[in-house]
Amino acid sequence: MSQKITPCLWFDDRIEEAANYYARVFKGKITNIAHYPDGRVLTAHVDMLGTVFMLLNGGPDFKFTEATSFLIDCRDQAEVDHYWNAFVGDGGAESMCGWCKDKYGLSWQVVPEAMGRTLGGPDRAGAGRAMQAMLKMKKLVVADLETAYAGT
Repeated sequence: MSQKITPCLWFDDRIEEAANYYARVFKGKITNIAHYPDGRVLTAHVDMLGTVFMLLNGGPDFKFTEATSFLIDCRDQAEVDHYWNAFVGDGGAESMCGWCKDKYGLSWQVVPEAMGRTLGGPDRAGAGRAMQAMLKMKKLVVADLETAYAGT
């Protein structure tokens, strides 16, 4: 096994639905499913962009919070739009600065590579303008970050 740490996501009975959802959104695949003796799904392993997540049917005791989130490093605006629209457009919720929740309540940071070029760029004044622009956004917009950084 090349992956030494596997994130485990706790669900309450919606394992198969969630596994299929994440496999579809991330163009991944379900790699393994285990069952309780009564036939219900106990765990499902889903490959999401090369990282296998285990989904556990653990019952209603624990819920997702913003204290745990997963960052998706996106190439461009099209990729940002794909994930944002998949999560928010299918029962999720927008938050600020590139954060959103999917329909299961799991938090995601949908971040374009442009963040590194703008907020982390060598022009500190430009980085400050890009930061101010980002703080006003929900979904991050590459063109707006770049425009703010350039000062145009």
